[in-house]
Parts: sequence; C-alpha cells; structure tokens
Amino acid sequence: MTTASVATSLQLTSGFQASEFDGIVELFARLDERMRSFREGAVDLLLGVKERDTASQRMVLEARIAGRPTLVATSDLPDLDAALAEVRDDLIRQITDAKNRTEPQNNRNLRSS
Repeated sequence: MTTASVATSLQLTSGFQASEFDGIVELFARLDERMRSFREGAVDLLLGVKERDTASQRMVLEARIAGRPTLVATSDLPDLDAALAEVRDDLIRQITDAKNRTEPQNNRNLRSS
C-alpha cells in the first residue's frame, strides 16, 4: 500500500506561488510522519494565506481525510515561516487527537466495566 504524503496531497491556494511548493513540502516534513497511516489519495491538504506579509496575515491549512471530519489549522502570525510551522504543528496535533479518539483503547463502548 502506498501511503499519503505532503508532496502528493498538498495544494497551494490563494497567496502562494507554485515556485514555493518544494520549500513548503520540506518545511512540512514532520507532517509526513503523521500522514503515513493513511493511504495515498485519501488526504487532501489545502494551504492558503490572506493578506500575506502584512500584520493582518491569516494562514489556513485544511486537511480533508476520507471518512473523517475536515481538520482546520489557522495562524495569525505575521511571519510567514512561523505561520507555516504553527499550522503544521497544529494539524499534527489534530490528526493525533482524532486518531487517538477512534482507536479501540480510547473507545468507552469497547471497554469492559
């Protein structure tokens, strides 16, 4: 089974240029580790930024994972690299939390009393 990766799942939307793709994939390498548990094609990552390079910059990283609710990580940090790191780390946390909630050892219905 081929697994999902940032390189195959990431789509840059508003505020980014195609030439920035490889650098973002490299910065998001830690997210790749979390995505290995999903099959290739099961994850779509959408990254966009509004009012780039201004004090009111807002970045959004959305993860659409087949069979799961959409996860959204945001950052209002004005520094682009810091904002990218913040949305990456927040999405890693959200994926971890979602996976932990659905694993049998964390499901109350499966626990014996």
